[in-house]
Amino acid sequence: MAVNAVLVEAGPVATGAYIAQDPAPPPGKGPEFGEASPLGLLVVILLGIAVIFLIRSMTKHLKRVPASFDPPEEKSDGPDESEGSDAKA
Repeated sequence: MAVNAVLVEAGPVATGAYIAQDPAPPPGKGPEFGEASPLGLLVVILLGIAVIFLIRSMTKHLKRVPASFDPPEEKSDGPDESEGSDAKA
């Protein structure tokens, strides 16, 4: 078991060494406890693929959204009926 010493400086006066050791696995667990597994890699890859498909779907839906949600302005060639004195009472 290798022991790694890391130099720690708390300030201009105090200097010390911290010895980093691998913690012992919990009782009943092997030395591989807490290590990454191929199953974890598979889960991460599947999540990445799902995110890619979700982004593609969102992009397609956003292209269908109109530029403005305001009602379209009606263009008429004749005079406006609400203006003028031709209104019947």
